[in-house]
Order: sequence, then C-alpha cells, then structure tokens
Amino acid sequence: MSFRNASIGRWAVAASFFVNGFMVGSWAPQIPVVASRFDLSETALGLLILVFGCGAVSVMPLCGYLIGRFGSRAILRIAAFICTLSFAGLVAATQIWQMVAALVFFGAFLGAMDISMNANAVAVERSLGRAVMSSSHGFWSLGGFVGAGVGGLLLERYGYMAHAGMVVAFAFALVLITLPFLIVEARPVAGQAGHGRGRLPRNPMIYVTGLVALICMLPEGAVLDWAALYLRQEMGAGIAEASLAFTAFSGTMAMMRFAGDRLRNRFGAVRTLRYSGVVATVGMLGAGLAPTPMLATIAFALSGMGIANMVPIVFSAAGNQPGLSPGAGMSVATTIGYSGMLVAPSLVGFIAERTGFAPIFIAFSVLLACVLMLANLVSSADTIVVQPAGEA
Repeated sequence: MSFRNASIGRWAVAASFFVNGFMVGSWAPQIPVVASRFDLSETALGLLILVFGCGAVSVMPLCGYLIGRFGSRAILRIAAFICTLSFAGLVAATQIWQMVAALVFFGAFLGAMDISMNANAVAVERSLGRAVMSSSHGFWSLGGFVGAGVGGLLLERYGYMAHAGMVVAFAFALVLITLPFLIVEARPVAGQAGHGRGRLPRNPMIYVTGLVALICMLPEGAVLDWAALYLRQEMGAGIAEASLAFTAFSGTMAMMRFAGDRLRNRFGAVRTLRYSGVVATVGMLGAGLAPTPMLATIAFALSGMGIANMVPIVFSAAGNQPGLSPGAGMSVATTIGYSGMLVAPSLVGFIAERTGFAPIFIAFSVLLACVLMLANLVSSADTIVVQPAGEA
C-alpha cells in the first residue's frame, strides 16, 4: 500500500474515532430522559449505566481474537455499521428489560468498535512509521464534545425520538463514506502468540501494560464522574461553576491529544509519558489540595493536559508488543483498563461518603506518580514496526 493510501486511511480511522465518541456523547443527554421515561431512581439508573459498560467490556476479548483472524478493518466495518444503527434501540425500548437489552447491544458494538479502531490506528502507525494514536483519541474527544453539546440542544428542541433519528442518520452517513478507505494491516503470522482460539496471550508484558492503562484511566473516570460534585458539595460552588471542572478537564485533554503525536514523535513515547505523568500528578494533587473552586478547576485543567496522552501511548504500546497482533494486545489492555473504569465510579462514591473527594484525588495523584516509574514499559510504542499494509 502506498504512503498516500495509508495517509487517507489515517483520516478514515480518525473518522471512526469521531463517530465512536459522537455516539457516546449523544447517549449522555438521553440518560435523564431514560430516567424520566422509566421512573428510575439514581441507584437503578447507575445499574443501567453499569450494564452499558459491561456490554462493552464483555466483547473485548472475543474481538481481539476476531481481529487477529480477520483483520481490524473487517471487524471495524461491521462493528461501526451495527453500532450506529443500534442507537435507535435506546429510544425504541418501551419496557425496562428492552432498555437493558438495547444498552447491552449498543455497549457491545461500541466496545467492538473501540478495540478494532485502536488496532487499525496501530496499523496506520506501522504503515506511516510515525505516531497517530494521540490525535486519533483527540477525534474521539471531539466527537464526544459534539455529540453531547449539539445533542442536548436537538433533544430539547425536537424530542428524544427525533434526536436519535438525527444521530443515527449522521453517524451512519459518516461511516458509509469513510470506512471504505480504512487500511488493511499485514496478515498475522500463523501460530503467533495471541491468535489461538480461546487462548490468552502468553507474553506477561501485555498484562503489565494493561495495568498501566488501568492506572491511567482510573483518574480520568473519577474526574469525569465526580469533579463537578466535588466542587459543588465540598467547595460550595454553584452549578455553572462546578460544571467548569469537567469542561476545563475535557477541553485541555482534547487540545493536548491533537498535539500529542507531534510531541511523541519528537520526544519518544517513554519520555512523553514521563512528562505527561509529571503534569498529571501535579494537577491531580493540586485539585485535591485546592482551597477554592477556581483553583481546583485550574488544577483539573492541568491534570487533563497530563492525562490526555497517557492512555493513547499505552494503547500504542499494547498494539506493538512483540509476537502479538495489534488486536490481541489491544484487547487485553483495553479490557483491563475499561474494567477498572466500570468499578471506579461506584468505588469512588462509596469511599467519598466516608472521606470526602479531596483525599481520593490526592490518592489518584500517587497512582499517576507510579506511572513515572513504569514508563519504560511503553518502550514498544517507541519502536513502531514499520510494515506494509496487506492487500484489500
């Protein structure tokens, strides 16, 4: 495959990241509507959201095997088409069991799309010989921003059914246009570790890399779920001021992800992860020690700058592990990382009832500092194996 086709494939996979983030963001304004439609308590709604996440994580190991067998492009094409259409099931459900089934189905194909698009981004990195993972995740953040921001306005003006119809139509059209341009990675070597049916990869480093992904993703999930409540309940911020914590965090995260590939190509994955870890640690520690909502918001913005490129670098390292296909490595890292994200919200809430949120954010700063000592584990992302893409 020519460099030009690989460059086009880079934008095709970026579009997949955008669509995936857009679908997640579009689901966010539907959540209060679901609570109202089914008269759900906060506990019941939390369990429903947990079901959504379980659907995503449950398919990740299987998806890794399928990518190793058929390639990331084939799986991404199927997952993306079904994922965009499955959003309609969330508004078509009229009974709670139907909503549970719709969320499991939607979550499963979101997860399958997540694994396959990350694996395809690794294939693009190998074809181009340079990093593209961070900016790909930047498109995911941009898609989530657009989905949540525009979705709220559309839902309020036209209702939840019309909103879902517009989401499906836009996402399906974008998928239809861009997916034919995805690149095909080189076929995995027969018998390569991680490709056997029902086998888990034998390389222990992929599990350690998954642990690093977990450490990086836990603070991210905590900020997204609890930062606003922390500012409102413990610092006395108003609703608008409290919401700035999430806005500042996600805004600096998106900005740094688009700059992340340039930084990584210049400094290398290991050094970039170390620099990011320092910034993230200082920011998270500042958020836990901040005396005012404004200072806490600035600290969360700083932590977003640091955390932004940590997960993309770890995912790239997982997809470039020696002896593993990108799909096999990615499935392990994402399953471990996202499993922690599922447990984190309820665990943080349980602890916060007893200690408050400040000690939790301080503890997360310690976790992020641990990444500095583990940075050498992502060295495989510094040695992208340049290889031609396979034939279509």
